[in-house]
Amino acid sequence: MLGLLVEQPRHGYDLERVIEERGVRTWTALGFSSIYYVLDKLARRGLIEAAGAASSGKSRVTFRATVLGREQCAAATRDALAALTPVRARVLIAMANSPGLPDADVVTGLTRRLDALRQQLVDVQATRSGQEPLPAAASAIFDYSETMLRADVTWTESTLDALARETAVEKYDIKKAHKKLYSPPSRDFTVVDVPEFRYIAADGRGDPNTSPAYANAVEALYGVAYTLKFASKNTLGRDFVVGPLEGLWRADDPAVFRARRKEEWEWTMLISQPDWVTEDMVQAAIDNVSKKKANPALDDVRLRTLVEGTCVQILHIGSYDDETPTLERLHDHYLPENGLTFNGDHHEIYLSDPRRTPPAKLKTILRQPIRAR
Repeated sequence: MLGLLVEQPRHGYDLERVIEERGVRTWTALGFSSIYYVLDKLARRGLIEAAGAASSGKSRVTFRATVLGREQCAAATRDALAALTPVRARVLIAMANSPGLPDADVVTGLTRRLDALRQQLVDVQATRSGQEPLPAAASAIFDYSETMLRADVTWTESTLDALARETAVEKYDIKKAHKKLYSPPSRDFTVVDVPEFRYIAADGRGDPNTSPAYANAVEALYGVAYTLKFASKNTLGRDFVVGPLEGLWRADDPAVFRARRKEEWEWTMLISQPDWVTEDMVQAAIDNVSKKKANPALDDVRLRTLVEGTCVQILHIGSYDDETPTLERLHDHYLPENGLTFNGDHHEIYLSDPRRTPPAKLKTILRQPIRAR
């Protein structure tokens, strides 16, 4: 505003006309109602003054820059020529938070943004064309606006392309790849053949509800699992869904599980890994996590291969402490009636997040490796 009055004396309506003709609003936020507010503010600071009384019958007062106004405008212009503008585009905030949205929502938002940018570029070019020929300074302003818009268009197009390529590559999800093993019925026991799987694992002993070692082990496993996921995606271009928490439970006497004598339980907590994850990758992930937070369980995390073979499994719905009747059916009826016996640790797969799921709705796969008697 001050620069336009340094250029020549103007009244409010004349300022509005010049602002509109020159496309100033493509790079400033200056509404018509703001013009008079800014004029009053400049006048109170002694940077502009009325050039004369208002025209007869009109309220239009022409303003001109004072000597002080010209000096301050020149100083601010020199400073602005060399100053770098911080990048504060809201789209950067959106991209930072976009992992919390479905991919389709991110694509829809960026597509709308791309359409709006292209239309804005057309509008700026039309405004420029209507005022040709332009002085060098005005041409430079339009050049800048068009260059920034083209850069934004290019960035949005490339981001959409990257999202499309990422979406096209299906993430490995063990629950989908081995659906039969991760979606058993809840009514009857089923026999399944479980192939060799790889896990990150941590061992311990004691009540999982009260043992600090158990809490540390679970935290360590999830930290390493997500670090592996992002490392795999960034370095190998292969993404996967972090699998559910699983647990192998053992005791000298299997009856302690039915009696829920948890202090006597020994456990190995597990999170499945795709077959391309290596021991070196796991160790690098452990080192990375340990730099962020000290956790004694990280020293025990390792890559483990598990071969269970023939198993009996069933889906338990409800609290973990309500598993006893199902385990009694398995141990006392199903196995002996079918000439079967234990052939490995009791295995549980936790399909629900206990932090968000009521106990009565928790879904847990109870799996038992078996063999003929």
